[in-house]
Amino acid sequence: MIEDKNQQRTQLSDLGEFGLIDHLTKNFKIKQESTVKSIGDDAAVINPGKKQIVVTTDLLVEGVHFDLSYVPLKHLGYKSVIVNLSDVYAMNAEATQVTVSIAVSNRFPLEALEELYAGIEVASKIYNIDVVGGDTTSSTSGLLISVTALGEVNAEDVVYRNGAQPNDLLVVTGDLGGAYMGLQVLEREKEVFKVNPNNQPDLDAYTYIMERQLKPEARKDIVKLLKDLDVKPTAMIDVSDGLSSEILHICKASKVGCDLYENKIPLDPQVISTCEEFNIDSTTIALNGGEDYELLMTIAQKDFPKIKGNPNLTVIGFMTEENIGANLVTRAETKIPLQAQGWKNFDS
Repeated sequence: MIEDKNQQRTQLSDLGEFGLIDHLTKNFKIKQESTVKSIGDDAAVINPGKKQIVVTTDLLVEGVHFDLSYVPLKHLGYKSVIVNLSDVYAMNAEATQVTVSIAVSNRFPLEALEELYAGIEVASKIYNIDVVGGDTTSSTSGLLISVTALGEVNAEDVVYRNGAQPNDLLVVTGDLGGAYMGLQVLEREKEVFKVNPNNQPDLDAYTYIMERQLKPEARKDIVKLLKDLDVKPTAMIDVSDGLSSEILHICKASKVGCDLYENKIPLDPQVISTCEEFNIDSTTIALNGGEDYELLMTIAQKDFPKIKGNPNLTVIGFMTEENIGANLVTRAETKIPLQAQGWKNFDS
């Protein structure tokens, strides 16, 4: 992380834990009717009414999930919220509240954490969620961020991973592979900077994939779109670990197989051109890249007329009997078994 020597640095010890919490959360305003009590007591109080509550948690660790040499803290705060909201929307639910906990070392001044929380605040405004609590503690190994997201959904609307049936359509939102290729560009420029710190990277050709990596968006719009189209997916999952991993999760949970068509996988032209530049196969990136935070779903054949031609949704295959297995149908019309080669936390 490059620091301005003249930049103000306020030591966290100047505020203490409770003063720090008050300072960082003073701008959060209540937006949800279900939030009864927010920050400032032993626990938040939430009254969901007649709906079901969904809860999800993600942990982001410096050096494992992000590199502060090229990830701005404001973007990191934003992304830490988004990755959790994506899991809520994958349940066909509305996100309502989050809690944010951080462990931070003394190399971070107050001003750095203000940047982090500014990104969290922007996400809370855009996605209309309340930040209702969390924790702060010290760390001896860099920055850790843990976010828990809550959402609500009518019992009849919730979508799990286990409802897919043979002959259901396999559908994905948006396009894939952008976040991974954005990461490749950032890693390359980091290495160039190490060799020549005076070199200023020209990243104009990579704006879309850089944004996909540094400032992803969760597909809140798809939950509303599906409701407007009167379509309830039979199964749904968010694409965080790569398309192949997510397909296999649905297949396992639903006890079905799948035929995924290579020529149907949606790719942005910038992803294709950057893959060519790096001499990487774009299908491999779409299958295994991860961090796209699109939604992958299965939809009954009877609902195809409702989604046909919708620019937000792409049919990329269909579900089969379990004994057929999960397969990629290549452009050459050969079948290759799908393998989960995406993000694996505990690989050496």
